[in-house]
Amino acid sequence: MRDIIVPGEFNSPSYGKMNWEEVLAKVVWFLGLDTSASYDVIIGTDSEAQNGQADFVSAIIVHKKGRGGVYFWGRQNVKNLYSLKERIWHEATLSLTMAQNLVDDFAKIGLFDLNLEIHVDIGPNGKTRELIADIVGMIRASGFRVATKPTSWGASHVADRHV
Repeated sequence: MRDIIVPGEFNSPSYGKMNWEEVLAKVVWFLGLDTSASYDVIIGTDSEAQNGQADFVSAIIVHKKGRGGVYFWGRQNVKNLYSLKERIWHEATLSLTMAQNLVDDFAKIGLFDLNLEIHVDIGPNGKTRELIADIVGMIRASGFRVATKPTSWGASHVADRHV
């Protein structure tokens, strides 16, 4: 399995280019704007591949239920990746790594109650259906909630927009 490296640079339609620490600070700030609101934190990754080079985009989305949200996305390029199966596993593992990093960094500042869910770009139709049980099992075994198509909009709509 490949080493999973979280993107070092992120982009936000609202706030521009940011590093990991700036993203964390902005997430904390956004969550604190309305403490009576209900929030979801979503992490999703999507990718495209051509000639053995894959372009991965991961998104961190803070959804203020019923009232919009903010998101941040980062890009990673991986060479010598030819198989769809390997690419999908990389997407899921990248999202899982980002989720764990987010939880760990938030715990350091005393934020433990993140309503976090990982969105994976796999579903019951198409070539990825054979991967559902294994990928969903890996994510759940790591302690995270998981969504697949058609409800995994964090991967299939937000991250996908920047691939």
